[in-house]
Amino acid sequence: MMGLGILLFLLGLAPASLLAQSHGSIGSLKFLSEYDVPFNQSYQSTTIGGLSGIDYDAARKQYYLISDDRSAVNPARFYTAKIYFRAAGIDSVVFVNVTTLMAANGRPYPNSSQDPAHTPDPEALRLDPSTGRMFWSSEGERIVNKKDTVLENPAVTIITPAGKYVDTFILPDNLRMRAIEKGPRQNGVFEGLSFADNYKTLYVNVEEPLYEDGPRADTRPNNAWIRLLKFNIATRRNTAQYAYHLDPVAHPAIPPDAFRINGIPDILCLGNDHFLVIERSYSSGSMACTIKVFLADITAATDILRIPSLQGAGFTPTSKKLLLNMDSLGIFVDNIEGVTFGPDLPNGHHSLIFVSDNNFNPLEKTQFLLFEVIP
Repeated sequence: MMGLGILLFLLGLAPASLLAQSHGSIGSLKFLSEYDVPFNQSYQSTTIGGLSGIDYDAARKQYYLISDDRSAVNPARFYTAKIYFRAAGIDSVVFVNVTTLMAANGRPYPNSSQDPAHTPDPEALRLDPSTGRMFWSSEGERIVNKKDTVLENPAVTIITPAGKYVDTFILPDNLRMRAIEKGPRQNGVFEGLSFADNYKTLYVNVEEPLYEDGPRADTRPNNAWIRLLKFNIATRRNTAQYAYHLDPVAHPAIPPDAFRINGIPDILCLGNDHFLVIERSYSSGSMACTIKVFLADITAATDILRIPSLQGAGFTPTSKKLLLNMDSLGIFVDNIEGVTFGPDLPNGHHSLIFVSDNNFNPLEKTQFLLFEVIP
């Protein structure tokens, strides 16, 4: 049973009204608490895990969490949850619904054994409260080897809250999967989504550089550029692209030639061409990730939509300023992939909630981190 102190704290939370549109300035982030979901927790005959995106529904005071399960454990889906607070932070996360994502044919998406060219890789989910529709991103697939070639384009798909397919955005040519080293890399495409301009615009980011834009991030500084794409929601078309420079990978891999990555798992629009950008760095040999949160500004950035390659090109990139390196928190931070503003705190400050993808791995966490936004 919920204690009296928790109830009083919940009653003190002001509802967030269209939070995605304007947030004012952010001076710093104050860490409040962590909450971990038990590994392989079951809900309605599904396994909770792979949580890669989170969004807050202010009207219903609930959260939507998309799983990046490629219909391998259970059909591709998103969860609805309530997050209860106490004075010290998060008291509990209670899952209240699970919704299957439906393909255009009205059926659940297949897994890679059934139909690898139509298996989704869900990464982000946002609610448009002005229409009640939801938008989710998929990274698609790119497998090119001697045995097989599987090419599935990344996608931004519109659905009803019941998970039914409505429409798909028109993909710009440079984001189409190819068997040659041109276009997106495997597992490095559409990750974050965020609305802007009173829900008339949707921004989408790729996680890693396109082949023609240059190398992936490494431990040494290099020209690792990703693209931030601007879409007109009414026409479903990409109207602009902006370059963003990735930091180097935070730590060397063990052994040195093992897997390492730095990319962008999510973005959050603050209004007036400003964003929160998460950079997530991981290197083999360590369980923890280095999570950096940046303030980014595209006001003076060049529209690179018609620049086919960023190598040697002249352009003004998105500006960025470090807001928080979670290494400074003194806690274990896992594979953070989603972020959303939550309800306002009793002092009137915004809350900010991050969620991690545990990759259905018992050594990783489904982790919620709660912060207070200090103006």
